[in-house]
Amino acid sequence: MKCFYARETEAHDPIFRLTHGAILRNAEQAERAGRLLTGLDLLSLPVQEPPVAPRAALEAVHTAQFLDYLETCWDEWQKLPGAGPEVVPNAFPQRSFATYPTGIAGQAGWHMGDTSAPIGPNSWRATRRAADCAVAAADAVLAGDRAAYALTRPPGHHTSADMAAGHCLLNVSAIAAARLREGHDRVATLDIDVHHGNGTQDIFYHRDDVLTVSVHADPSAYYPWFVGHAHEVGAGAGEGFNLNIPLPRTSTDDAWIAAIETALDRIAGYAPGALMVSLGLDAHERDPLLGMKVSWDGFTRAGRLIAEAGYPTVLVQEGGYLSEDLTTSLVCFMNGFLGRE
Repeated sequence: MKCFYARETEAHDPIFRLTHGAILRNAEQAERAGRLLTGLDLLSLPVQEPPVAPRAALEAVHTAQFLDYLETCWDEWQKLPGAGPEVVPNAFPQRSFATYPTGIAGQAGWHMGDTSAPIGPNSWRATRRAADCAVAAADAVLAGDRAAYALTRPPGHHTSADMAAGHCLLNVSAIAAARLREGHDRVATLDIDVHHGNGTQDIFYHRDDVLTVSVHADPSAYYPWFVGHAHEVGAGAGEGFNLNIPLPRTSTDDAWIAAIETALDRIAGYAPGALMVSLGLDAHERDPLLGMKVSWDGFTRAGRLIAEAGYPTVLVQEGGYLSEDLTTSLVCFMNGFLGRE
């Protein structure tokens, strides 16, 4: 299986995070990539550097205005009096009656849904190269590979067409799904990150050519708080093409696996030409964000189930945060997916 990674992503190492009123170290640290690379080494899966994807691959899911903002915002931020080292907004618009601002402080609030995705001097280059990995993995599958993996960070599934959030900048998962759509009439997405993929849902919510399915911790008591409920089924042409399966945070292997089975049943009914999996590993019982209680065996079972579904599959790395268990979580999922003991 081809695996793609870009070293430039390591230069994005955000600091700021606000949780329950406390300023903490950001959870999406560059060290995550090292632990995932160790997992690929243990699996004897070498990584290759992706080519630069065309901007059109990003514009398939993001607005040109948002891409321009991500590319230029840190430089513009430094022109503010007393600017901090990262772009972190302190005001957010009520978009239903708001006007797009001309200044960078206002634009930051417009294009960032919360304070957990700070942007530093190397963030644009990092997320751009992460997107290149997602496109390269999709292109490998379009070229005939059974599966490919994109080791992407920063992650992406909380970012909508023009708003970053939740540690995410470019929505690498949606970019991969849209790229697959170029070769297939229908594409399905399966998000098994412990957090609901609200950005991916938003991007495809009015479409019937991309089925979005997410298995995640109940958002009534967990991030992203406001989105990810079972009653969200799509709208317009997309009505009936969005499935959310929220679970209690106490969920262990059997409940999580049963939900993935339900998700795969829905995907089978849709009969997509290809599948994009948002591979979050943060449902693990010892992940520092404490979302659910899935074991390593649960990840192996999940990998096996997804592989047995039989679709050409792109795996895009989403969550899974710094712990001694992150490497093993990836190894266990991949062993299941690859049919290894």
